[in-house]
Amino acid sequence: MLKNQDSLSELLRSLKLRAEVYVHADFCGHWAVDTSGQRRIPFHMLGSGQGWLHIEGCEPRLLRVGDLVLFPHDVKHRVSSEPHPNAETRLNDPGSESDGPATNLLCGFFDFDNLGNSPLLDALPQVIVLELGEQGRHPNIRTLIQLMVAELELSEPGSYAVVNQLCYLLFIQVLRLQIAKGLETGLLAALFDRRISRALDAIHTRPDAHWSLVTLAQAAAMGRTSFAERFHQLVGQTPMKYLSQWRMQRARELLLTTERSMLDIAEACGYQSEVAFRKAYRSVMGEPPGQTRRRG
Repeated sequence: MLKNQDSLSELLRSLKLRAEVYVHADFCGHWAVDTSGQRRIPFHMLGSGQGWLHIEGCEPRLLRVGDLVLFPHDVKHRVSSEPHPNAETRLNDPGSESDGPATNLLCGFFDFDNLGNSPLLDALPQVIVLELGEQGRHPNIRTLIQLMVAELELSEPGSYAVVNQLCYLLFIQVLRLQIAKGLETGLLAALFDRRISRALDAIHTRPDAHWSLVTLAQAAAMGRTSFAERFHQLVGQTPMKYLSQWRMQRARELLLTTERSMLDIAEACGYQSEVAFRKAYRSVMGEPPGQTRRRG
């Protein structure tokens, strides 16, 4: 199990998960919050009071103190003071105490600098709601949120840096919780599959090796056909396509963060020819590697 968790750590490191809290305020009276459309993963947590979650095509859902809601696919949503907002409802405006009862909201984003075409989030639902108000439910997540709120209330130097790191840990806990619920497909499920995880670990930790479908199947201790079928069933891609995308994500990281030559980067990503590397990079990333480096 530890090896699988390390593979998840390597995946998150490469994708450069970031977290940010940008609102911690009391929303009073008739209010609504809409943070969708940023191409990130928004989340909201109710510190006090209550609110209503609105998603197109779904009935409004009551949110209570301690509830955490996040949107892995940035689905259009609103959180509001009433099940049916009206003309008096203010959008993204906390108002003042004179406006009426208050609900304390903590809002933020999870984001990836290098997500690319990773299928990490594919198997996650449109919305995840964790009811954390009840004692004994998800104690690790409750502890992280309590620490976040305490830091924000103290407002000491460095508080937001601490809170953002706690948010990073929070996202990992949410991923673990989704895995524990029994994801049947997706990259997260594959990372915890006894055999496919071995091949993923090989890809993630040794992208420079000369992998083929045969050698990856051997790493998983499976026959070539059964490995290819199982990998595609879980991840939604062929093993070689996933390998290519992972290598290009690694190449992008090296292009942006190092001064290594193009040939060195090509070899670090499993290509013996700079020409072949440039062609593969452009095919996967949609631009030549030189353009990525200049932009960085």
